[in-house]
Order: sequence, then structure tokens, then C-alpha cells
Amino acid sequence: MTAPVLAVEEIGKSFKGFRAVERASFTVDAGELLALIGPNGAGKTTTFNMINGQLLPDHGHVRLGGEDVTGWPPRALWRAGVARTFQITQTFASMSVAENLLVAILSRQKSAGLLAAAGNAHADEVQTRLAEVGMAHAADTLCSVLAYGDLKRVELAIALVDDPRLLLMDEPTAGMAARERGALMRLVAERARQRRTAVLFTEHDMDVVFGHADRVVVMNRGRLIAEGTPEEVRASPIVREIYLGGEAISAVGGGGI
Repeated sequence: MTAPVLAVEEIGKSFKGFRAVERASFTVDAGELLALIGPNGAGKTTTFNMINGQLLPDHGHVRLGGEDVTGWPPRALWRAGVARTFQITQTFASMSVAENLLVAILSRQKSAGLLAAAGNAHADEVQTRLAEVGMAHAADTLCSVLAYGDLKRVELAIALVDDPRLLLMDEPTAGMAARERGALMRLVAERARQRRTAVLFTEHDMDVVFGHADRVVVMNRGRLIAEGTPEEVRASPIVREIYLGGEAISAVGGGGI
């Protein structure tokens, strides 16, 4: 039996006696989009940071394709096939879109070459990667002048430079207009299906979650309280009670968790 791309096994983290995450376990398979949702303070970001190596779990394991990668630093996980995007975009504002892609390419190759020289060698790859996210037309544009939705696309292109096995997305549509949110997530879903990339994302917009996730995991006060398809989670009495006082979660029309 093939191991899942990501297996989180009983991980936990405390800060000065406060249990931010307690024995969380879940998996993400190749080509699957798993949404991790919960209210502010539920433990989502702490969980992400343990998976991505920013934090060392107090207990439990993180496995990538069956290999124990618990506590690996982010740079080692990047080279092992784990990429991440952030709620607030992480690009070099003073560089062009193409230069931002080149930095990621050079990092992948462990190269310290000059951007000017590297640009000639990787021009075709840069254009191909940008075309995948609909940003080829903006290759020479400074990131500082891009609209926020376009910055999100550039950050996605950077994350996909290494053809990751696992893509972690922390609130990928935060700050975007409704039309841009749908377009970005459709792009991510298409990429996941085509390249068999496992995607784990957090999100407050329930339209995005229910419209694009294959499965949903719900956290509250550091614990996993529900898991299932979007339809099963939407219908869960415990989820409705915790978030909306017993009212049904609408499949459309907003409502954040």
C-alpha cells in the first residue's frame, strides 16, 4: 500500500503550559486537497509550522511519503519536495516577477550565481512557470506595483518551481476579491490533479473550502473535532454548534470560520 504524501501522527505543541495543538493526526494523499479549518486560535498555524519545520513538535511525528521528517528545517523540506505559500505574500518587492522566480530556481539548485547570468540560462523555465499561473505577461514588472491577486499568483509560481510533492497554503485567498479567490483555487486544484500534488490549506472563506476541498479537517482549541467531505462537515452537529450556534453552514454566500 502506498504511503500518503503527508502523514501527521499525534503531533502536539505547548507554549508555557498552554496546549496550542494536542495529538493531531491526519493524512493527505497525492492529488488531494485537504482543508484545515477552525476559528482564530484553534491551532492551525501552529500545526502548519510544525509540518513545515518552523516549530519542533513536543511529541508525535510528521512523515513525508513514509519518511520521518519531524523537525527538519524548512530549507531541507523545500529540497525534499515541500513548498509553502503564506497568508501575507512573501515576494521581493524591489525585484521583477521574473527575478523572484529566478531566486527560487537558484535556491532549488543550491546555486549562488548572479541573477543576470542565471536569467539567460533559465529564461524559458521562468516563462513556462509564469504561464502556468497566468502571469507570463508580467515577467518584467516589479512585484511592488502588482495587484494583490497577481502577487498571490506569483507566490504560487514560486512555490511550484520545485514541482513539490506537498504544497502548504496558509489562507491562500486572504485579501483577494471573490472572483480572484475562485480562479486561484481552480488553478491549484487543476495543478494538484495533473501533477499529483498533495495540497493542505487553511482558509476562512467557506465558499473556497466547500467549493474546492476534497476533505475537510476541523480544529477547535488545539484538537481535531471533525473530519470528512465538505458535505459531511457542513452537516456535522458539533461543527454547527461550535461555529454557528447550531445553525447550518451555508454552502454559498460567505460565512467565515
